[in-house]
Amino acid sequence: MTRFLAWLFFSAVSAFPAFAQPYPTKPIKIIVPFGPGGFTDVAARILQKELQPVIGQPVIIENKPGAGSTIGTAEVSKAAPDGYTLAMISTAHVISPHLYKSMPYDAIRDFTPVMKLAEGPYVLAVHPSLPVKNVAELIALARKEPNKIDYASSGNGSAQHLVGALFITMAHAPMNHVPYKGSSQAMNDVLGGQVKVTFAGVPNVLPNLGTGKLKALAVSTRKRYGDLPDVPTIEEGGVAGYDATIWLGLLAPPGTPREIVDKLNASITKILSTAEAKKLMASAGVDVATSTPEEFGALMRSELDRWGKVVRETGATVN
Repeated sequence: MTRFLAWLFFSAVSAFPAFAQPYPTKPIKIIVPFGPGGFTDVAARILQKELQPVIGQPVIIENKPGAGSTIGTAEVSKAAPDGYTLAMISTAHVISPHLYKSMPYDAIRDFTPVMKLAEGPYVLAVHPSLPVKNVAELIALARKEPNKIDYASSGNGSAQHLVGALFITMAHAPMNHVPYKGSSQAMNDVLGGQVKVTFAGVPNVLPNLGTGKLKALAVSTRKRYGDLPDVPTIEEGGVAGYDATIWLGLLAPPGTPREIVDKLNASITKILSTAEAKKLMASAGVDVATSTPEEFGALMRSELDRWGKVVRETGATVN
């Protein structure tokens, strides 16, 4: 009997390493709850490129847009907590709960924060056919012709939607919201002149400024953006107190082990600290701004309250 127990013990010990393989041992999927080519998608693909050689496993990007980013994000909330299904989220994650009567998850409780990745501005840009040269002239025209100027966004409940709604409310400049199924579609119609105004990511705006296809009137943050040093902030344009900083972050399913979260956080923080990664992220229109899991969790809770107030004050709704 003693010999049998000894054999059983050593068999269990020798088998243990097979069950304790270091993470990751298979591809990691990052769900982007927006369409291809948009603000969040571009940053996710940069992360994909930089992360694969570091973790030694393929990183797969899946775009699952719709319903203010809730469709793709819901899948992550229900995924196995093993670190192989993650969500690349934006500020829309804490906006949607205030716009949709029925949510498939709790924006805070049903996820494990991994880290904040980056932050940046949106650009208030207009088609050149709109007879305005600055923010003050846009406000004046919107007041003169209320709700006759359309502004495009990447969809109902998106950050673009709320950044625009905040501008309309604070500037007392009534414009009509036109939602699309992604920022690329929205930008295409702005470039074509079907819609005259948008609050868009820097990468979508920058290539079209030199060609004269767009005019940049202002950036949404309180500080000017490095790649657009001559473009004033909306606050400088006359809307006192206006500030809308857009951030990106990574979430895991609820209950994801701390050692997995820490490994992801450490690996990505190291990657994003390099000059090359910062340059790539800047090309996506954001600045690298990393955090601990705890800091990101606190940011989400704070931003959930902040954007809830914006939704109430603007009266923003989804159609």
